[in-house]
Amino acid sequence: MDQHLTRRHLISQMGGGLGALGLASALNASPTTHAIPRARRVIHLFMNGGPFGPDLFDPKPALTRYNGQRPEGADLRTERPTGGLLASPYAYRRHGQSGLEISELLPHLSTHADDLCVLRSCYTDNPNHGPALLLMNNGTMTERVPSMGSWLSYGLGNDNHNLPSYVVLCPGRPVRFSILWSSAFLPAQHQGVYINHSNLEPRKMIPWLQNDRVSISEQRRQLDLMQALNAEHLASRGGADVALNGRIQAMETAFRMQSAGTDAFDLGRETPKTREMYGSSHFSNGCLMARRLVERGVRFVQVYYGNGQPWDTHSKHDEQCRKLAADIDRPIAALLSDLKQRGLLEDTLVVWGGEFGRTPVSENGNGRDHNPHGFCMFLAGGGARGGVAYGQSDDFGFKAAVDKMHVHDVHATILHLLGIDHERLTYRYAGRDYRLTDVHGRVPRAVVTA
Repeated sequence: MDQHLTRRHLISQMGGGLGALGLASALNASPTTHAIPRARRVIHLFMNGGPFGPDLFDPKPALTRYNGQRPEGADLRTERPTGGLLASPYAYRRHGQSGLEISELLPHLSTHADDLCVLRSCYTDNPNHGPALLLMNNGTMTERVPSMGSWLSYGLGNDNHNLPSYVVLCPGRPVRFSILWSSAFLPAQHQGVYINHSNLEPRKMIPWLQNDRVSISEQRRQLDLMQALNAEHLASRGGADVALNGRIQAMETAFRMQSAGTDAFDLGRETPKTREMYGSSHFSNGCLMARRLVERGVRFVQVYYGNGQPWDTHSKHDEQCRKLAADIDRPIAALLSDLKQRGLLEDTLVVWGGEFGRTPVSENGNGRDHNPHGFCMFLAGGGARGGVAYGQSDDFGFKAAVDKMHVHDVHATILHLLGIDHERLTYRYAGRDYRLTDVHGRVPRAVVTA
């Protein structure tokens, strides 16, 4: 074979920024991680809009004690005018052998207390949805950089080349939309594949999945011709067209998905008992679909809670929070139980959280505003230390106070559990080395198992 058409020659010409992890991934070889990984895959449950931690995982009795007040000496300054403190009316109990405190709003999830590593001291850099979404998903508020899922796909590759390595499930459009799962300057095959699962019929969910007018054998002949022409064009350009190379691989994946995708996205193949365990909401279906995808080798699955910003409770916060919590409680508990009984939770990392939190002071009398200064997330499975509440917020759940954990630290921890040193997974672009955590990030050892 002409050396210009060999895979290794093409890869070597793709920009010089491919490290050992990405190179192994691109060559379809088993990636060599920097350390022994505890997790092999990630399910990111994304509560777009921003939940209020003290409603769910961070009890703050002082909110009730000072309800309606702004105590002297307390720093409660927000970006927009707000009123006094607004009590969180939900009772807490200790659960599991660990005694982890969880709100009454999550009775099903509380049965998994010993699996949860609750991060009570997260913070971010911007109070607006767009920049905060970018920071949580892409590691920076600057646009046109790769998303977290794209970095993981690039670094670790895929266990099943008949499916994408990165899938995004959302029954609608979150703010900023596809830029949140962009591969940017990484090879194009690492971009997230967006699936609107509002309609569960596989052909309507993925309308391009099958071609009823052309047989599989004829499609294969057409694709082989197209790929040969593409390869010739790529070789004439010295193998340096990253976008074209990504397109070549994407077409191959799309062809193979005709059978693998039909199976993976068809929830009708689940038993009635399993469907009942998860429930029937969009988020329930997303959680069940995520389990089906990761067990088939998809590396990173994001499940957005819903269309737009459902957790953005600027008014009627308590009323909305009860409904939202009830809708996530059962399916998340079912997902953890299902992964555990299938032997998958041990090496599947489940990440829960939004782009920021909400204020302990009121907005519009009964709502809560955006709060980047302190919020909760949780990790489960995949080497995260269960039954742990890490860090502390202040007395009102407004600001991270003890063992503060920036978004960069969250990303560094996720990569660490996947066996990746966040400082070493880099890609050279436009004259500099980029990474998910920019020039920041630390891994708190208290949240990971030895």
